[in-house]
Amino acid sequence: MNNIIKYSLFLLAGSYFSSVAAEKEKVNVVFILADDLGYGDLSCYGQEKFQTPNIDELAHHGMRFTQCYSGTTVSAPSRCSLVTGKHTGHACIRGNGSVNPNYEVALPDSCNTIFEIFKKAGYITGAFGKWGLGEVGSSGDPNKQHVDTFYGYNSQLLAHNYYPDHMWNNNQRIEFPENYNGKFGTYSQDLIHKNALKFIDTNYNDPFFLFIPYVLPHAELLVPEDSIIQKFRGMYPEKPYHGVDSGALFRKGGYCSQVYPRATFAAMVYRYDVYVGQIIAKLKEKGIYDNTIVIFTSDNGPHREGGADPEFFNSNGIYKGIKRDLYEGGIRVPFIFSWPGLVEEGTVSDHVCTFWDMMPTFNEIVKGQSINTDGISILPTVLGNNIQKKHDYLYFEFHEQGGSQAIRKENWKLLHLNIQQEARYELYNIASDPAEIHNVIDLYPEKFDELRILMEKAHRYDANWPLLPSEFMK
Repeated sequence: MNNIIKYSLFLLAGSYFSSVAAEKEKVNVVFILADDLGYGDLSCYGQEKFQTPNIDELAHHGMRFTQCYSGTTVSAPSRCSLVTGKHTGHACIRGNGSVNPNYEVALPDSCNTIFEIFKKAGYITGAFGKWGLGEVGSSGDPNKQHVDTFYGYNSQLLAHNYYPDHMWNNNQRIEFPENYNGKFGTYSQDLIHKNALKFIDTNYNDPFFLFIPYVLPHAELLVPEDSIIQKFRGMYPEKPYHGVDSGALFRKGGYCSQVYPRATFAAMVYRYDVYVGQIIAKLKEKGIYDNTIVIFTSDNGPHREGGADPEFFNSNGIYKGIKRDLYEGGIRVPFIFSWPGLVEEGTVSDHVCTFWDMMPTFNEIVKGQSINTDGISILPTVLGNNIQKKHDYLYFEFHEQGGSQAIRKENWKLLHLNIQQEARYELYNIASDPAEIHNVIDLYPEKFDELRILMEKAHRYDANWPLLPSEFMK
């Protein structure tokens, strides 16, 4: 196809988007973010040991991406990358570091976020689930970051537990005495989900951006004693997990014991799938499904905590690595984009995209002002256009376990591992070797040099997030 035809198709698609958008009200956006859900943990991405029918249906009615990358390989910096449009070499939060035992580093006032973009465009904004970007009263407080309604956990550490003693409704601390002293009264995820549905009930007549970062299926492994867990018990061979059931860390970050860890993990993902089905049903009930974008993804790869067994479930698919790795299994995530009438149903895209692309994508959708971002809008891809700008490279940092970096350029990927101790480099061609088995660094010295130089340029020094040995001396 020659360039003139391609350009004509791009103009036609752009005109179609503009005309449809002009006829409709502002499109609503629901962004659903799973926690530690692996690339292979959905049946539409190859999971064989349980099914996720509602998420599969979402993919069937939208576009499923096969090369989407999270912000990085752990929660707080990945979420920061998502909401600020910056990769972790530039982002204001680059690790899971904390300012005290309970709360992570806060987003500064200077950060522009996707919530601000939607607010400036006249949207109502809500966030329900795990925040982890600043405690109540800090600069990272959701209400200070243009979130109208927040309900859930401000702290990632407290979000390790599903029967907490409290959560937050904006700046109001909500106590759960029915969960005191180890009792199992209120399951946090069901309550978070209930409040997210209530947000739709309350705001369906106005344009809204709804961010739902449920904690599932992050450890601990625990669900209510209902029909969902009963569906899975007895399906798998089990190895009981012995965790924290008393003492200082009980429900303060420690993971509880679990007799049926595999059945419970499957039940957690299945419960998530039920939530997604109920969200879609609510949008249809309110008559706004056809004017709502629904996005589903995960903040990083699968975990091996609290008794979880990613090897048994093949949670990372064909990919090497899990959470806390910068191998593909730690950062390549499921990503589904549904937009009735504008995204062709049942399509699969191999476009390479990432969390920091969300800010420019949303900004283009709401026709916002110029923004400073590392991302590139994926709107041309989801609208079926052939003219999609691509990244020169993708860059990732990880600030734990000795520190690591990764950079992908086209089909080549360079990793810089264990930086602060005994550093080493590994080079892979992920087109011919997607499982990153064959380190070919000795065979391609020129490619190694090229990517190493790009890696050095992508990392911007931040005194709050020293990564390289030389930076600890400053």
